[in-house]
Amino acid sequence: MQAQEPKPLTIKGRIDLAGVEGRIDHFTADVSGKRLFMAALGNQTIEVLDIENGKRIRTLGDLAEPQGLYYEGSTNRLFVGCRKDATTKVFNADTYQLLETARFSGNVDNIRYDARSRRIVVGYGSGSGGLGFLDLNGKKTGSIPLDGHPESFQLEKAGTRVFVNVPDQKEIEIADVVKNSVIAKWPVTSAVKNFPMALDEGHHRLLIGCREPARMLIIDTETGKQTGSVEIVGDTDDLFYDASKGRVYVIGGEGFVDIFEQRDADRYDRLGRLATAPGARTGLFVADWGKLFIAVPHRGEQRAEILILEAN
Repeated sequence: MQAQEPKPLTIKGRIDLAGVEGRIDHFTADVSGKRLFMAALGNQTIEVLDIENGKRIRTLGDLAEPQGLYYEGSTNRLFVGCRKDATTKVFNADTYQLLETARFSGNVDNIRYDARSRRIVVGYGSGSGGLGFLDLNGKKTGSIPLDGHPESFQLEKAGTRVFVNVPDQKEIEIADVVKNSVIAKWPVTSAVKNFPMALDEGHHRLLIGCREPARMLIIDTETGKQTGSVEIVGDTDDLFYDASKGRVYVIGGEGFVDIFEQRDADRYDRLGRLATAPGARTGLFVADWGKLFIAVPHRGEQRAEILILEAN
């Protein structure tokens, strides 16, 4: 009997999140410390997870709808973006002491790291929006105004551009983090509600997850033109490019994760669709671990938990 090909993703474990209620948003990882931090927006907490032992080890409470997270390893600090009070809070990631609070004009969301300037980048704003810059102590160092609230954004490693999804304007805005200004605006026309984004810098492509219709758009970062698209799971809020395997993982609240294999810069074949749970639309792919983590919210008999998937 011929051996079956291994599935591209397999569920290797689960971490129970008893007591966590409401919507779950984004994650960040402490790779060397083997910890995962999760923003439980509806629960107004950050959940700290021990990945090696598969258990929750800490809950940080009384946070005003946390959304975006970033763990900065050189200072061992956790940056937490909160929607409701429009702050980014900085914690010592060992003692969990609050070290600093930076305030913005509204709705603090995704957080990234600009390795070139060693700054934290914060997406914020209600109506109009922007990218705010913090030093590693949490002090404001500048900002770039945008036409609307920024959803996912990605920074080049080899260049100075940052690509920003602005779904309210149906566009991708491109800013230069050295010039501190927007340098281009690319319309998103074949689908709308462009929330998640991944950057395939090697092929000069942006991968944009849209909800209406449910499509992943491939955008040439040299021209701003759409060069391809593929149907994806509905209600996506996170997607990731796995450069080592030439794959894309798309997480959707419809209750699945789609796995695509890259044929070339603009073409993807679906390798599989793995069932997760209704409402499970956020997660994190940690390339160093070869693992994809997906947040499952509590809904009726469905328990809140983290699914741990391994890439094969």
